[in-house]
Amino acid sequence: MTEDADLPLAGIRVIEFSHMVMGPAAGLIMADMGADVIKVEPIGGDNTRRLVGSGAGYFAMYNRNKKSICLDLKSAEGLKVAEKLVRDADIVIENFRPGAMDRLGLGYKTLSAVNPALIYCSEKGFLEGPYAHRTALDEVAQMMGGLAYMTGPPGQPLRAGASVIDVMGGMFGVIAILAALRQRETTGRGQYVQSALFESSVFLVGQHMAQYAVTGEAAKPMPVRISAWAIYDVFETRDGQQVFVGVVSDGQWVKFCQAFGLDDLGADKGYALNVDRVKRRDSLMPKVRTLFLQYDKHDLMAKLEYTGLPFAPISRPEDMFDDPHMSNSGGLVTLNLPEGGEVALPALPLEMDGRKFGLRHDLPEAGQHTAEILGQMGYDPEMIRKMSEDGAVG
Repeated sequence: MTEDADLPLAGIRVIEFSHMVMGPAAGLIMADMGADVIKVEPIGGDNTRRLVGSGAGYFAMYNRNKKSICLDLKSAEGLKVAEKLVRDADIVIENFRPGAMDRLGLGYKTLSAVNPALIYCSEKGFLEGPYAHRTALDEVAQMMGGLAYMTGPPGQPLRAGASVIDVMGGMFGVIAILAALRQRETTGRGQYVQSALFESSVFLVGQHMAQYAVTGEAAKPMPVRISAWAIYDVFETRDGQQVFVGVVSDGQWVKFCQAFGLDDLGADKGYALNVDRVKRRDSLMPKVRTLFLQYDKHDLMAKLEYTGLPFAPISRPEDMFDDPHMSNSGGLVTLNLPEGGEVALPALPLEMDGRKFGLRHDLPEAGQHTAEILGQMGYDPEMIRKMSEDGAVG
């Protein structure tokens, strides 16, 4: 368990009203970096805990290092507890439908009136504009924003294989929060910040928008794109495996030819420059594919690594549990699951002063910290028992 006191966000209190991925991802980042994150759940716990299929891992991945309090926000007493929680908080994170928090009396205008230093982050489907009233999901944003079009083959839009927009929206929310914290040091006041799925998706395809502006030609979906490099593809090996290989500079081309004994290609001036290799890709690629079929996956990767060329095995998510780099570099955080068993999941993909961020609190059970938090707020055991019996807290 990582000590709290020397973490960069130690002393910052976050109240998280969220579910699914986007809001919890923002809370996770802040919790891993030392913030005291209290997750407010409905009585019985966030429904995300009970998702199946592709959603079965959401709660486990995005809710470590948090404390859980269960409140009935539709009851007067439960709402009063929430208001009291926020009164002394630095940050609120929420990702419910537009207007939901306002209807509960937990919107920014109401809460900032009693806590002017509050930074309130809304993680939404859309920023302010004609679409702001719509409900969005990661897949909606990928389809609307052009990302699904770029990912699948022509006529077959395909969402990315992970909740990339949810996570990215959470990251942008944290960037805004940290910027607001910096401004608060000068002004003494908090502010309302927003991050959104649609705009995050559009930001990701910005390079393709720029390509159209620069060349006058629309970007083609990735499966049929004209690559910027001739050798930049997935190749079959002798043992039926696959390896991605990229040769992305003229210097790398020289190394590639020397390493694989391609003296004829290396001497051919028509392949010396990348622009020429791309033009002659149709004749070059069959030669490279035939070459790589002479190697088993392990031997090919060893040769590529020795040469210093970009390469990658085609891995599955479950392969990451045993990946030697992730396992030996602190890239995985081991935690206990509320329903039993343990799992090693990805740490934040960053280091500060040579240190990665680890586990301080296991995944909380629903309402695990309700009594503890209420006690810190001044409620005595009898009051807590009474509120629990009345269904206001759990």
